[in-house]
Amino acid sequence: MTIHLLYGRDGLALNLPREARPHMIEKPSFPPAGRPEALIASALAQPVGGKPLSELVRGRQSACILICDITRPVPNHLFLRPMIETMTAAGIPADRITVLIATGLHRPNEGAELEELVGDPWVLANVRVENHFAQRDEDHVDLGITKGRSVPVKLDRRLVDADLRIATGLVEPHFMAGYSGGRKVVAPGVAGHETIRTFHSARFMEDVAARECNLTGNPLHEEQLEIVRMLGEVYALNTVIDDKRQLVFASFGEIIESHLAAVEFVRGFTEIPVARRFKTVVTSAAGYPLDQTYYQTVKGMVTPLDILEPGGTLIIASGCKEGIGSRHFREAQERLIALGPDAFLATLVAKTLADVDEWQTEKQLKPMRAGRVQLFTDGLSEADAALTGVERVGDLTSAISAAIAYHGDPDIAVIPEGPYVVPIYHSNGVAA
Repeated sequence: MTIHLLYGRDGLALNLPREARPHMIEKPSFPPAGRPEALIASALAQPVGGKPLSELVRGRQSACILICDITRPVPNHLFLRPMIETMTAAGIPADRITVLIATGLHRPNEGAELEELVGDPWVLANVRVENHFAQRDEDHVDLGITKGRSVPVKLDRRLVDADLRIATGLVEPHFMAGYSGGRKVVAPGVAGHETIRTFHSARFMEDVAARECNLTGNPLHEEQLEIVRMLGEVYALNTVIDDKRQLVFASFGEIIESHLAAVEFVRGFTEIPVARRFKTVVTSAAGYPLDQTYYQTVKGMVTPLDILEPGGTLIIASGCKEGIGSRHFREAQERLIALGPDAFLATLVAKTLADVDEWQTEKQLKPMRAGRVQLFTDGLSEADAALTGVERVGDLTSAISAAIAYHGDPDIAVIPEGPYVVPIYHSNGVAA
């Protein structure tokens, strides 16, 4: 039996061993969505908790549109030009409109990558498209600290100073913030490094409510809500795509309400109740662009843990064409290998500010505690593979066969879309 996993740009055909009894865990089919351009136009004209974009733009002198960085497959090519043309038609000068890439603490997107991200040469030719740099303190406005958990709030000046502020993004499960999109594009998207590093400290990361698909009591989500309220008037265009990267839903309006509308839509397609746990789970890191680095691969390791039997084997396929990730993440992985999981975690607990990118290493501790983790990739050097802290396998079929033999159980869970699908163990769930 051959199964297609999301892997790199082209996917990966996985030939299962004959003894395997696969249980596919996939999204149900989305309802027919119509033309994507029509979905965008309808969302902008029929907002959630606000006025249509054509009314919002009246009397404004400047605008800032936030877009996600290259790690998110947001269909920017569908909505940036219509939004900008609506703004200029209402009198906002094109040179007062900024498209700001919400990089968080990721690297900037430039050159051919920037062209791919924006997806429309017209946008690049007519307005400023710029990267956010979290470590440039002078680029940020200090808004104080949150009342809830005393998070320092510093946001990019280009957003704060704009007359009209719009965040855009993709709503999908997020392994810490519950769901991506909406408020998350503001913080950590265009926040200063102190804000981001506070969010990613052990105080937040080790909270049991800071997990995928959960907004109730989630400390990250609650602080993000307070931050957008501190910012003031801000709107969002939230999108949902299917496994072919086609737009299936869009909501526009006040940032909190429009985001929740998208979350409620996508929940039924991404949260999959499963009636049993498995000793072998096979998943992906969601393919391009998410699986470009090992850093992002950790997300695919965390999301299926609810259906992994304690001591089970989790096998993940990830392209990792850009290698392990940032210099900071590499340093965190080196400390993990040198210290071991328990001692590494102990170094994090006392910190108020996390070191840059070490939070992904912290999240990797969770699957390492749950069972055996194995990685299939053709993108890492041997030296980088040694820094992952997990076992590298050279052949997926053989690895699955070995796991079946090790556990004495032919039943395996297969999650082709990786972290875009979240299986949840429930005694009344569907039989996978």
